[in-house]
Amino acid sequence: MTDFAYKPTLTGDLVVLRPLDEGDYEALAAAMADPDVTRLTGSHQEISEEQAREWMRTRKDQTDRLDLAIVDRASGQVVGEAVLNDWDRDNKCCNFRILIGPAGQGRGLGTEATRLIIGYGIGQIGLHRISLGVYAFNPRAQRAYEKAGFKVEGVLRDALLWEGKWVDEIVMSILASEWIPSKV
Repeated sequence: MTDFAYKPTLTGDLVVLRPLDEGDYEALAAAMADPDVTRLTGSHQEISEEQAREWMRTRKDQTDRLDLAIVDRASGQVVGEAVLNDWDRDNKCCNFRILIGPAGQGRGLGTEATRLIIGYGIGQIGLHRISLGVYAFNPRAQRAYEKAGFKVEGVLRDALLWEGKWVDEIVMSILASEWIPSKV
């Protein structure tokens, strides 16, 4: 098993995943400014532009996580990010999260980005298990994760308070033995 020090560029038919850097700030800030993206990711926290830029500047130096920008091959635009984080080296597992702004939605870019980064995590890093959480008000994402091979493990009840209402978080994972690269 290796670590996340190496930051690959992963190329698919629709997207290129490449290391995230400070130059991606504008595109990701625009994606996060979308009210639907904010809601679907459960993002309450606002950070300053300087904090966000500093965070992006340091992504290349992290050996315990992989932050990749999602670039739409048709337009060359950054439309989101795909991340493997919360790495548990001893248990060969980590968390996955993805964000796709409005410019990248509804065209299969997220599905392909998921396939690419999960394939890298299992095939190159040697991960045994990759997990994620998806809020109950995001069934479209849950279906996309299921299409990629993730299975529902359970529900964290009332995990998010959004606009005065409690929302469950659905916990999902995929095991290396379940990964079928051609499935997505």
